[in-house]
This record gives sequence, structure tokens and C-alpha cells, in this order.
Amino acid sequence: MKKKVALHTLGCKLNFSETSTIGNQFLNNGFDIVDFGESTSSSKEYADIYVFNTCTVTENAEKECRQLVRRALRKNPEAFVIITGCYAQLRPEEIAAIEGVDAVLGSNEKFNLFSILNNFEKRNLACTHVSPIDELNEFGYAHSTDADSRTRAYFKIQDGCNYKCSFCTIPLARGKSRSMNPDEVILEFKKLLKQGYKEIILTGVNVGDYGRNFDTGLFALLKRMIKIPGDFRIRISSIEPNLLSDDILNLASDSEKLCNHFHIPLQSASKKILELMQRRYKVEQYSELIFKAKEEIKNLGIGVDVIVGFPGETEEDFWETYNFINELPVSYLHVFTYSERPDTKAINFPGTVDVFERKKRNNMLRILSEKKRYQFYKEMIGKELKVLFESGNNDGIIKGFSSNYVRVSNTFNPSLINKFCNIKIESINGNICEGEIIENPNNLKEIKNSVDLLAS
Repeated sequence: MKKKVALHTLGCKLNFSETSTIGNQFLNNGFDIVDFGESTSSSKEYADIYVFNTCTVTENAEKECRQLVRRALRKNPEAFVIITGCYAQLRPEEIAAIEGVDAVLGSNEKFNLFSILNNFEKRNLACTHVSPIDELNEFGYAHSTDADSRTRAYFKIQDGCNYKCSFCTIPLARGKSRSMNPDEVILEFKKLLKQGYKEIILTGVNVGDYGRNFDTGLFALLKRMIKIPGDFRIRISSIEPNLLSDDILNLASDSEKLCNHFHIPLQSASKKILELMQRRYKVEQYSELIFKAKEEIKNLGIGVDVIVGFPGETEEDFWETYNFINELPVSYLHVFTYSERPDTKAINFPGTVDVFERKKRNNMLRILSEKKRYQFYKEMIGKELKVLFESGNNDGIIKGFSSNYVRVSNTFNPSLINKFCNIKIESINGNICEGEIIENPNNLKEIKNSVDLLAS
């Protein structure tokens, strides 16, 4: 019988793309993929091998990694457990000491798994394969593959970071900024389109820094991508405000193939805290960018990253951030509670914020995020949005995202799966919009016939 492997990802969309590529390696080597959540000890679908691709942005991610190892071994005590990702790169000895871990692979090694591990037999001592930080110069190709079932593909085009944000461990875990060769990007991009993916999400540690080692840039790459024939769209996972250029804004305004949605980290709107964080922009520049983008791009959706409880953040600093965001025309927030990370400058900063106060500020911004999302969704009522519906029947409902990242639902119909539909938004139900299908140029007749058949 084929051995089974379960994979689980912690952290960002970049990690998801890399996990998918690792999963495809297992498929190509004759393994079956089983879902981690469904591989229970009471079923025949338990895994022989568990691979955890980890994150180290917050302390919680590390705790979750430990919990996942314990869960895996409760399902199958003889399972071979592999830990890779940023946590593995930064703390290999720590992970190797976790009972039940068999292999620890660093950032360079995760894509060479089968050449490093010659068997997957349970062992009493973890083997560790982690390159030193100054050797993190390889670019491991990664994108969504047949190992997952998403209709939207994550495509890694950049890795590493040259920024020195005082709170961040990612440069230590990922190395210096480097990019995929632009010609290879186009080749792999076309392959993803050929596989049937309709939305490609460009991922990386600092996507806006793409092309530095090839004397090119993200704008030049996007121009090449949108010229490729086909029915698809491109989404940028996240981009630093100082790297979101006027050229990229104009391109998003002119071409439907580039999503009218940007996720733009802010982190703090306090001048004092922003400087302590060693960010590369001023609050005034961020505000100017947001309003300019909203003015130039129709129905633009904007997501924002914010960190609360950074050392030295007073209540006044927090309210400065809260009020600043409240006045911005943004769509939603990703709120992070600051946690002390080893080997960062910030860990030695004075003015530690009480943990209870951190949680309180986090909750306040999460509530603000829901208000912002509702307001943005409300503005979409009466408008037509182009929605890509995803696979899955959720109690007679199918869901998808619009170009500007509005979550939309409709009555389930298999003909809608992985299809673009123009939807006129009519109402909001919780955190999702509902509307009427106006047009589906790909499959309108088939959908109409299917609806008539279901009605009869």
C-alpha cells in the first residue's frame, strides 16, 4: 500500500505555496496526500508522515507547532514527523528537542527533502539539516500544484528581505532578497494558467522588491504577465507602501487582469513607534498613497497590517493609530499583537506593554476592522463585481472572491466552479455579500440550463 503524508502550514501565503510544492514532491514519489484535519486515528486515513511548514512571526506560531506535533503522534505514534520553515531555520535545536520530531529541515533544505532523507522510519533522535544564514541564497521554486484543490494559485516569485524592521525575524530565517528569473516566472505562470487556475496570487517575503538581482522590477514583470492571452487575473499578496509605485497603480487602473485590491502594511500610525520599528515611510506618505490609490482605481479594496503593543507604545500612540485608520478609506485590517522575538532589536527596547493591554488594543482594532469591512461591503451594494467562484458545496452555497477581495456567495451550481461571473451585489449577510448573476461570458448558457433543471 502507498504510504500517506499529511501536510500542514503555519503562517503566510508564501508558506502555503511552498507547502503545496513539497506535497507535489511526495505525489511524484508515489505517496498519497491525506488531509491533516481528517487523518484521525479512528479512521484508515491516518498519515505515515507529517510535514509541518512553520512560521516564526509570533510566539503563538511556535506554540502551535508543538501542539501539532503532539496531535500528529496521538493519531499515529509511529508517524515520521518533519518540521521545516522559518521556525526550523531559526530554532533547529529547540525543535529537535521536541519529543517525536524525526527531522528538522531549514529554508534551503525544504525543497531537497527526498535527497536528504533516505527513508521515513521512526527514530529516537531527530536529524537536523539547516544551512547557516549566510548560505540562504537559493531560490526554491514554489506554487500551488495538484497537491491542493484551490482554484486560486499561490505563486512564489520572490524570497528573503533586505529590510531591517526591528521587530522582524524573517530576514534571519529567509536571508537576503532574491527573485525568480523573470523569463522563468513567465514560463511557470503560463503552466499555472494551462492547469486551469484563474487567479494567480504573487507571493514572497517582500514582493514589491521583486527583480533586484535581475536589474528589473515588479512593474516590468506585471506588464509582461497581463499581455499573456487568457481569462485570468493577478493578485499581489502584499506590498510595502514605499514600493507601491504610480506605475503599478496606473496598471491596476487600466487592466482588469490586475486585481483592484492591495494589501499594504502600516504597522503603526505613531511617528515615534514607526521610527522605532525602522519602517521605510512616514505616516503622511502612507495616507497620501491610500487616498491617491482610491481616487485612481475604481472600487479599490485595501487591506492593512497593524501591530499593537510594540515596546514604548503608550495609550496615546495607540489612539493615534486607531484614529488614523478610522479616517482612512480602507477595507479591512490584519491585526497582530506584538510578541517578543529572540535576535531582534525590539526585544531590548524599554517600555514593555502589559499583555492584557496588548490584547485589549488588538480587540479594539479587530472590531474596527469589522466596521471597515461592513462599510466597504455596503458601498458595493448595487454595483457589479467580477467574482471567481471556488469549488465546494457549503450547504447549497458556493462562495468566491471579487477582484477587490469582497467575499460573495450564491446558490450552489457546479457550473459556477472556477468561473468568472459578473454579480450585482444586493445585500450583506454577516461577513459575506449576496447578489444576482448578471453575466458569465464563459458559461452563461450552461449555467442557465443547469438552474432551470434544478428548478424543475
